[in-house]
Amino acid sequence: MSNILSEAWDWLGQPNRWSWTDPAGIPYRTVEHLSFSALSLVIAAALTIPPALWLAHSRRGALLASSVVNIGRAIPSFGLIILFWFLASRWDLNTDFWPLLIALVALALPPLFTNTYAGVVSVDADAVDAARGTGYTEGQIMLRIELPLSLPVILAGARVAFLQLVATVAIGAIVNDGGGLGRYIVDGFAQGRAGYGEILAGGVAVVVLALLCEGAFTLITRWAVPKGLTIQSARQPQVL
Repeated sequence: MSNILSEAWDWLGQPNRWSWTDPAGIPYRTVEHLSFSALSLVIAAALTIPPALWLAHSRRGALLASSVVNIGRAIPSFGLIILFWFLASRWDLNTDFWPLLIALVALALPPLFTNTYAGVVSVDADAVDAARGTGYTEGQIMLRIELPLSLPVILAGARVAFLQLVATVAIGAIVNDGGGLGRYIVDGFAQGRAGYGEILAGGVAVVVLALLCEGAFTLITRWAVPKGLTIQSARQPQVL
């Protein structure tokens, strides 16, 4: 074990290991890792939050919400990546970008959809009725009442989705020339015993990044959600 730790330390001390421009650098791979994760989350949110908000407001799609979360739990992330890589290669698409991106978006859809739906459904009906009584349109009720009040639950779903994306980008390095920090793990396995130090360093880097992202989402939630709503959200159901 001490030899592996020494190898990992030596690997971390290589001259190009902390470069922002060299693909061998940890900062370079970290930016790549976060870029894939953040872009996937934004696309998934744009695809799921509006329809989930409308369905929950109109009290439709309860069965759909339940089915989505169950499907999301059953889909193997690596299987999705392989499937989209195969389809992209058959259709002459860029296999370094599209397979991983589409797979990540698909993985982020269930928690975002179900948490948005659950958050809006759990909004106090009296608040909605009061807004409707003062002349708010249905669209205004969704955007000014239901969306802000369900924000803590939606952000909880975004946190779960993003952490899942961070973990899956690393797996994607198996079929992707990028793959962020997971590139080190894959390259280390390819070297056999000589790559154990790189595998350990890459694994620790992924764990540290996930912990930092968890902390960042906690800060975002505290900043974006008023304290009263945060307390109230503890009583609301969260379908993760």
